[in-house]
Amino acid sequence: MGKVTGFLEYERLEEGYEPPQQRLKTWKEFVITLNHAQAKVQGARCMDCGTPFCNSGCPVNNIIPDFNDLVYQGDWRSAIEVLHSTNNFPEFTGRVCPAPCEAACTLNVNDDPVGIKSIEHAIIDRAWSENWVTPQPPAIKTGRTVAVVGSGPAGLAAAQQLARAGHDVTVFEKNSRIGGLLRYGIPDFKMEKSHIDRRVAQMQAEGVTFRTGVLVGAWPADSKVTNDAKEAVSAEQLKAEFDAVLLAGGSETSRDLPVPGRELDGVHFAMEFLPQQNKVNAGDKLKGQIKATGKHVIVIGGGDTGSDCVGTSNRHGAASVTQFELLPQPPEQEDKPLTWPYWPTKLRTSSSHEEGCEREFAIATKELVAGTGKDKGRVMALKTVRVQLQAGKLVEVPGSEQEYKADLVLLAMGFLAPVSSVLEAFGVEKDNRGNARAGTEDINGYKTNVDKVFAAGDMRRGQSLVVWAIREGRQAARAVDAFLMGRSDLPR
Repeated sequence: MGKVTGFLEYERLEEGYEPPQQRLKTWKEFVITLNHAQAKVQGARCMDCGTPFCNSGCPVNNIIPDFNDLVYQGDWRSAIEVLHSTNNFPEFTGRVCPAPCEAACTLNVNDDPVGIKSIEHAIIDRAWSENWVTPQPPAIKTGRTVAVVGSGPAGLAAAQQLARAGHDVTVFEKNSRIGGLLRYGIPDFKMEKSHIDRRVAQMQAEGVTFRTGVLVGAWPADSKVTNDAKEAVSAEQLKAEFDAVLLAGGSETSRDLPVPGRELDGVHFAMEFLPQQNKVNAGDKLKGQIKATGKHVIVIGGGDTGSDCVGTSNRHGAASVTQFELLPQPPEQEDKPLTWPYWPTKLRTSSSHEEGCEREFAIATKELVAGTGKDKGRVMALKTVRVQLQAGKLVEVPGSEQEYKADLVLLAMGFLAPVSSVLEAFGVEKDNRGNARAGTEDINGYKTNVDKVFAAGDMRRGQSLVVWAIREGRQAARAVDAFLMGRSDLPR
């Protein structure tokens, strides 16, 4: 815990933002992190609450009261050791995690929760600046080999843990750079990619081999998913060359919008739009980049991916940006006695919304309307209808039809499953949602029906948070290590 009376004496202090007019001119991060003194005060607010629900609210079970107290005491070096004991990449989660730990904070019952995410952010940033984050190569090599397919947070976490256990790990990535959806799905203004590059350098020093531009299995010809592969390896090759294979790709099959006009030019999945800008920011030259410049943009989908489309469109210089959400507008304040310590449903306004966006709730798209003349074949408008909940079902409101001008429509309605060809190449059984079928609790945790083939992250559990991917990667690494060695000392 922090100071005994700290939660009574100090108020929560949020991280700051650069002004919208300033941050819209750049693709750089704009969050103003807490300085050391501010982080110490926030650490002091951590209570001696007896049962720290924040630990269970955090998917990786960060030991939150301990690192809060260490920051309060000024022992930052020990704080990063505690943080790293459960989380391989706190610089990722400290930037993009929605912080379910704060929703579970005991102080959140009747006050503002401890600023756990901002403290985590401050700890890891100081650790990098002080050169406390160094490679941890294994003392002894096992001679066992592991292939990790996918270099997102699940794959990276698993690879790092397995390398530190002494195994020879090779990570296969179909794109030209490491990072998966961290690299290509999250805009640079939320997380600059230098953070990934630093971890890749650390992992290489720990013995991890990275192979980029390598496709595992066949790829669907009609797939819209980013794929820069220059070569391919078969599932049979990996199973023959490695002692174990971990499938840790993302959930990359986007939910589509089956309405008239879907085929029109100017209608794109978010994951066609967002990766292109990240590639341009990295120095790649693209032909025909999807740009929102001067356009009336409609983003369909009210989640984080939709918010990322809003921020990217505003930086392009869109004429207007409107975001649609199918469900009714949630309350501005959650019902804490009903929801705590679980993740509450409430209205969430992101930094991208604050930069300029109209938000429409309880609205459904009925048709995408084509232009005429020189704009024939291109989307020019959307026909919509309002919906409302009746007996648990969304029904249309008679007479609520409306048309919105739209030059660019971005579909950000979530993801259904991993690209099926990868699982099919290995012969892995799928669950009823199209994910790899693999349990987590028994002795065969994360193991698929195929001998020595494991699955973790979005490929196993479906679309989820970065922090859940890190957890699954770490747990899968322990399962693979136990499979190879008969036992494992890796933390679960």
